[in-house]
Amino acid sequence: MDIQQLRCFVTAADHLHFGRAAQAMDMLPASLGRQIRLLEQRLETRLFHRTTRSVALSEAGQAILEDARDLIERADMLSDRIRTLRQNDTQPLKVGAIDSAAAGLMPQLLAAFRAEHPEAEIQLIEQKTIHLLPKLLSGSLDIVFCRPPDLRDPRITFRTLFFETAVVALPSDHPLAGQPRISIADMAEVPLIVPDRRSRPHSHDLTIKLFMDAGLTARIAQIAEEKHTIVNLVASGAGLAIVPRWTSRIAVPGVSFVPLDVPQHSTLSKLVLAAAWARGTRDPRRDALMRTLDAHLERIEASA
Repeated sequence: MDIQQLRCFVTAADHLHFGRAAQAMDMLPASLGRQIRLLEQRLETRLFHRTTRSVALSEAGQAILEDARDLIERADMLSDRIRTLRQNDTQPLKVGAIDSAAAGLMPQLLAAFRAEHPEAEIQLIEQKTIHLLPKLLSGSLDIVFCRPPDLRDPRITFRTLFFETAVVALPSDHPLAGQPRISIADMAEVPLIVPDRRSRPHSHDLTIKLFMDAGLTARIAQIAEEKHTIVNLVASGAGLAIVPRWTSRIAVPGVSFVPLDVPQHSTLSKLVLAAAWARGTRDPRRDALMRTLDAHLERIEASA
């Protein structure tokens, strides 16, 4: 029995609305509908009565609903059990981090953690949030530091840590490079390099919304995906970029980073950094890492 198909069935039964059920599962309505059709084909029975105006459970759907819930719960318990068995002292703690966290947060956090736990082994994986979160659910990562998505998977616990400061990356010989701070108005007619929204929605939206808040339109000259690529494009003179301050740790000759002058209640808070792990799991090593982070959070946040 496919557990994902059962999850789709139970969620649709709880909402009695395929659109809202798909949103709750962070998937397209067409994909949810396909999963339910596959389950109905497997069971050789209709689970829902669907019209253009309503969705209702069939008699068969009502009959198996609680059994489906029980199977999902048992599957989750089995996954947790297997994950716990794998997490013993001989295995590394597998940590995922987005690029800015890998450059800024992790060196500070791991230095403090290793000082307190010299025997600990850490495996660090740097990827985008959209790639890190599925690895939590599969058990291939124990904890990740990421941008929480707008639609959060209920199987994942997110804990907000702090907001990263935005700065402007620009060529060192640019007229604005000598200013102590740069405002959005200063960049009104300046070509910009922004991240691809499909893979970096938070960073992309940050630039767009900061300009919208200032009553301006961002003049996008180039879209790029990786921070290293963005900084190198800045060095080539392709444009300026608004990036997290920890990006300044990427040493590229000819690029300066100047603080961005942002109103206190602006959309700067969109650059949230969070810790995430599979909900309901127990991991003493992960808990130890979080205790170390809590002890040093104020100092680390000050550098963000």
